[in-house]
Amino acid sequence: MLGAFANAFRTPDLRKKLLFVLLIIAVFRLGSQVPAPGVHVANVQACFKQTADSGIYGLINLFSGGALLQLTVFALGIMPYITASIILQLLVVVIPRLDALKKEGQSGQAKITQYTRYLTLALAVLQATGIVALARSGNLLQGCDKPLLWHNNIQTALIMVLVMTAGTGMIMWLGELITDRGIGNGMSILIFTQVIATFPGELWGVEKAKGPWIFGGVVIMGLVIIAAVVFIEQAQRRIPVQYARRMVGRKMFGGSSTYIPLKVNQAGVIPVIFASSLLYLPAMAVQFNQSSNSAWVRWVGTYFVRGDHPIYMLIYFLLIIFFTYFYVAITFNPEEVADNMKKYGGFIPGIRAGKPTEEYLNYVLSRITLPGSLYLGLVALIPLAALALVNATQNFPFGGTSLLIMVGVALDTVKQIESQLQQRNYEGFLR
Repeated sequence: MLGAFANAFRTPDLRKKLLFVLLIIAVFRLGSQVPAPGVHVANVQACFKQTADSGIYGLINLFSGGALLQLTVFALGIMPYITASIILQLLVVVIPRLDALKKEGQSGQAKITQYTRYLTLALAVLQATGIVALARSGNLLQGCDKPLLWHNNIQTALIMVLVMTAGTGMIMWLGELITDRGIGNGMSILIFTQVIATFPGELWGVEKAKGPWIFGGVVIMGLVIIAAVVFIEQAQRRIPVQYARRMVGRKMFGGSSTYIPLKVNQAGVIPVIFASSLLYLPAMAVQFNQSSNSAWVRWVGTYFVRGDHPIYMLIYFLLIIFFTYFYVAITFNPEEVADNMKKYGGFIPGIRAGKPTEEYLNYVLSRITLPGSLYLGLVALIPLAALALVNATQNFPFGGTSLLIMVGVALDTVKQIESQLQQRNYEGFLR
């Protein structure tokens, strides 16, 4: 593999792309460390060390590389773009106009991308306003009695909202630069960068809190989990498709055979994000009603804040299974696939074209989605199980959303580098 890296850097155009990606990552991480105007850096750092593991913003803080709770320029991270992309994907199924744009090809996709950018900025304004309001009220970092801002006035709040929203816009621009001039999907690489940024600190935190023996066990367990995740992420069911020969003018077309790849984890990490976001809502509602002593506040505080209770784990697991089936249903349309196959003379051996093909694809998809949803649920429960068994922090390094993102993006990027190396007669990475 080291030889493959050497081959990649020996190729001039590939070396330029890799160095460009590294430069963008450096700029991205720099913006994640620069505090927004008006932030009392010393107080924020002191409160962050004291309460970072007890907050309810774990998912958003994860996608910002720890920048959210430190109120930096890139505090919102990539989360507004992820949310906007998910919303647009859902709206494409509901709104006929967006569905028509999707079918128009590259021009329609460019229009949807433009709508995603506008929605990202709108969501960034909303999220930045909420975060700044929590910082002004002192509820952003729970248990912190120090002021997080130098001046607690409207002018400072507006400037912070403007800077954080502009930071989100710049993140989108950096991601598109990587996609156009670098290697891999820019947004995915930036998400990977933010997730991996907190990984060494979380891993070292296990060693300091639990000692070298527990630390060694966690590392070994992590390597086993990564190997299992790589195996499942690569697994797919290949449905063979054959195309009949047809005469167009004086030329013969068709007669080829291919396959439809159905991944075991067809939904990716999206169901985990959906389930995590939904379970953050009751905990966030309790935070805004801390003065209340009602029964529901105590109940939510017991079962939905820390995440180590069996009821929380069960609901989390069931939500992931539900959202996996839901997301696969809206992103893969067996009826459309069957119609396209019939239109171009394709058929599955042993299955008639049209309605029988659609029913067969539905059957295979439902069968293969079950192990995929169980896999996602089990991986997502790893940090919660560690929280309950060894009293680890909620930022347990191996497991959940972070591990799925790290492995998925790394595999996709390595495959793209490998394809470019193979074009130049190199062996590539995945031998």
